[in-house]
Amino acid sequence: MPEPYPFLPDQDPAPVLALIRDAFAYMQGRIDPPSSMERLTQDDIRTQARQGEVWLIGQPLQACVFFTRKPDALYIGKLATDAAHRRKGLSRRLIALAENRARAMGLTALELQSRIELLENHAAFTAMGFVKTAETAHPGYDRPTTFTFRKALA
Repeated sequence: MPEPYPFLPDQDPAPVLALIRDAFAYMQGRIDPPSSMERLTQDDIRTQARQGEVWLIGQPLQACVFFTRKPDALYIGKLATDAAHRRKGLSRRLIALAENRARAMGLTALELQSRIELLENHAAFTAMGFVKTAETAHPGYDRPTTFTFRKALA
């Protein structure tokens, strides 16, 4: 299995953006409000690589993830796996990388968010040791739209 490697800001972000859009396409029409993926640009990916981290697996690209340091946790975003490479442990490998990166930063937890409608994602994150810790609503919504999940690191 290929090893994760960092995306650098001077690399071409087009394959990363294409992977995220393809991997998140199934959410269209399922989640309300629509995913921020629809507004994501190549410049946003470069900015994420400069201000946080972007990690990739495979050439051609099979999976990706964004990491952002928060005061008390490493935030995981845009975890995406190419449809042809799902169920091969790539997301688990990127979550394990997140654990290692968080420990290297002196952090004791991972955090991520998932839309309420995406029950299969909740099950996958729970199976990887995450626990639902909060419900939040996007601006303008009077109901929760997102669950926050955390995983404490030993």
